[in-house]
Amino acid sequence: MAARSRTCAVEQAWREQTVLKDRLITSNTEAWQSHPEFSGLKHIGGVDLSFIKGDDTVACASLIVLNYPDLEVIYEDCCMVTLDAPYIAGYLAFREVPALANAVKRLLEKNPNLMPQVLLVDGNGILHHRGFGVACHLGILTGIPTVGVAKNLLQVDGLSNDDAHKEQARQLQNGGDLFHLKGDSGNILGAALKSCSKSSKPIYISVGFKISLETAVHLVHTCCKYRVPEPIRQADIRSRQFCAGITSKHKTEPAQPNDSSS
Repeated sequence: MAARSRTCAVEQAWREQTVLKDRLITSNTEAWQSHPEFSGLKHIGGVDLSFIKGDDTVACASLIVLNYPDLEVIYEDCCMVTLDAPYIAGYLAFREVPALANAVKRLLEKNPNLMPQVLLVDGNGILHHRGFGVACHLGILTGIPTVGVAKNLLQVDGLSNDDAHKEQARQLQNGGDLFHLKGDSGNILGAALKSCSKSSKPIYISVGFKISLETAVHLVHTCCKYRVPEPIRQADIRSRQFCAGITSKHKTEPAQPNDSSS
């Protein structure tokens, strides 16, 4: 029965993902994207999920908005959520994206003037088993341009973190240096970027929604004070702090007596 239920869940996710994928746009659509210095871009967002230690169903969904190009935090939303959907390989977005999309919705309701014009997502875009990762899914649900930024290479379409790949990464000398990630299919799935001069490992950038790879790479590089671009770094830091605060609060709260009276 459990196996049959899981098969049904996979089939449903496949159908829904296929419908969403038909709406995917992987080119620039916004005026600011055509300017070398992104003139007109004022707000850039970062999203992340941090989990409570020992529990893979309770997490903090974080949306951070920074001004651009100063990269100062102007909005923060951290919210504890329960992830009810099961993890299915290749369909992680169905588990994580609803909480992130809800954070965007809350901002739209509370202060639409601070809505990000682009979202950097801790995860992949078209660099994905089915060409439709978390960044793509979130972009289509929100309508906002998105960029996938991953710390590790997702090994799909023949891409491998083998000796040849590691040698290419070692040859990235300066911040902004990159090489494209070309799969066995012949498609360019993303780029490995040395995000800053102090970073010893590249980050992996892929198109999410309504942005080209060239623009996505250039934008991410302008947002990097450290290895991870600032919008995602701040979302990660603040969501972890929020989780730590929740855990600490639960540890220090006195136990409530049981009312066993009858």
